Amino acid sequence: MQRDLYTEDHDAFRDTARGFVERYISPHHDEWEKDGVVDRGVWVEAGKHGLLGFEIEEQYGGGGVHDFRYNAVLSEELIRAGASGVGFGLHNDVSAPYFDRLATPEQKERWLPKFCSGELISAIAMTEPAAGSDLQGIKTTAVRDGDDWILNGQKTFITNGINSDLVIVVAKTDPEAKASAGTSLLIVERDMPGFERGRNLNKVGMKAQDTAELFFTNVRVPGNNLLGGENRGFIHLMENLPQERLSIAVGAVASAEQVLATTIEYCKTRTAFGKPIGSFQNSRFVLAELATEVEIARHYLNKSILEHNAGRFSAVDAAMAKWWTTELQKKVIDSCLQLHGGYGYMLEYPVAKAFIDSRVQTIYGGTTEIMKEIVGRSLGV
Repeated sequence: MQRDLYTEDHDAFRDTARGFVERYISPHHDEWEKDGVVDRGVWVEAGKHGLLGFEIEEQYGGGGVHDFRYNAVLSEELIRAGASGVGFGLHNDVSAPYFDRLATPEQKERWLPKFCSGELISAIAMTEPAAGSDLQGIKTTAVRDGDDWILNGQKTFITNGINSDLVIVVAKTDPEAKASAGTSLLIVERDMPGFERGRNLNKVGMKAQDTAELFFTNVRVPGNNLLGGENRGFIHLMENLPQERLSIAVGAVASAEQVLATTIEYCKTRTAFGKPIGSFQNSRFVLAELATEVEIARHYLNKSILEHNAGRFSAVDAAMAKWWTTELQKKVIDSCLQLHGGYGYMLEYPVAKAFIDSRVQTIYGGTTEIMKEIVGRSLGV
């Protein structure tokens, strides 16, 4: 079916993004995977090319455009290249809305120019060792001391955890409040006394992405580093999580499309018993099923992006998109690896790398089970 999500402007931006990835990322990504972290220099180059802070106001160096299609294009090009370690999505899709919507003019002046130039890398610290998808179970606390906050606690599985200079930390600021109430967002900056990074976590996939534990021991956070309203942190999270989950869905569909396309070509050229494996009925049926489901997912995703741009994309819409597309991504890549036979198990084949990189998709940003719970509650059951 005809797809009309993108305009000529988005196509031109895709050329820019693809050229950037080919020049500054693809030649180095294997080395970054060995190192377990991306070179900070690529962030500065991304800033120079206008790839950071699309929605941030132009006066602070951003694009000044609230159009998630640009975010999607950049994500698609990174996935096309297998560049799973570059944390631009976390920076642009997850962190940026918090700064854009919640920061004061003084905070924007202080942080956003370098946020957009790539000199300041962001992260968001929600997950804790004993509180994964359950944000109501957060134990990290921040207690008032004059105008400042004294922050104590621990976070884990934090993307951009090693490279980050600005960390949006979710902390309990009203110990008397029940459940989700009484949480706030505090910006912890690099080198604040008492802020320490743990090990760069050794993950199954996405090896170049720095994912770390963070520790806060009596960190004195200035009062003017409170982001948004005091004790309104959970509300801010709920307002911004749909875009985060939409971003994950974009990656899921792009990955499924890319792996399926390469597998179709593989099935045309790889032979068994004297003929291409794609000519066997079982292979054709598997590919037909995958192609149909990926096409359906693409159209739901495109509609979701347009609904998000229009301000109509709900938490339930996001939950549906996130769980369905990521579970489909797992299915597609697993089936495509099977069609590759033994070669699919070799890491030099893109399908193998996609297999290990994609496994986290149904976990982070809210597990499939939590997404189904959100959808189920919306049905009144």
